[in-house]
Amino acid sequence: MTEKYKALVLGASGLVGKALVNQLCQDDRYSQVTCLVRSPLSKAQYHDPLNKIQAIVIDFEELQDYQGYFSVEHVFCCLGTTIKQAGSQSNFRRVDFQFVHVAAQLTRAQRAKSFVWISSVGANAKSGNFYLKVKGELENAILSMPQLDNAAAVRPSLLLGQRTQKRTAESWGIAIMKVLSPIMFGPLAKYRPVSANQVAYQMIQLQVF
Repeated sequence: MTEKYKALVLGASGLVGKALVNQLCQDDRYSQVTCLVRSPLSKAQYHDPLNKIQAIVIDFEELQDYQGYFSVEHVFCCLGTTIKQAGSQSNFRRVDFQFVHVAAQLTRAQRAKSFVWISSVGANAKSGNFYLKVKGELENAILSMPQLDNAAAVRPSLLLGQRTQKRTAESWGIAIMKVLSPIMFGPLAKYRPVSANQVAYQMIQLQVF
């Protein structure tokens, strides 16, 4: 009999999170998909014929209080915001660094098999760009964390997909990058826009089975 896995997803209502949860629901290796969310999920956006999804509304400011939910095999973290949505650099850092870092710590504490999260192409702790600097600092913090052996980050460029919230600057960036994509080879290939489904698929492939 094939071993069944339980997954925990943080950020299930986001662009990649939705794609990921839907893929996990179709993946025979998973028997349960627990989603920690800020507000109830819209069932219409998820295809879950086997009722694998268990959605838990939590306060991410008190994430450590939900440590028991990290007692699964695989933890996926799709949390993330923009500085515009967050309202300030400090609020952005709280979501994109603090929440994800705490999730990694809880994954270690509960001895899950592996932890995969979304970073960004160009992430670098020494970057002059605040967004990329925070992403790079987070990578350094998680990948150097003792007793968290199976941690991995996906580093997408601009994400393609249908968002619930409009991001004008990002939309322009995607349009420009789509035009340039055919000539982006070699080292430039990693900057091509990528679909949320592709990122979700990669996250699953990075988990340890």
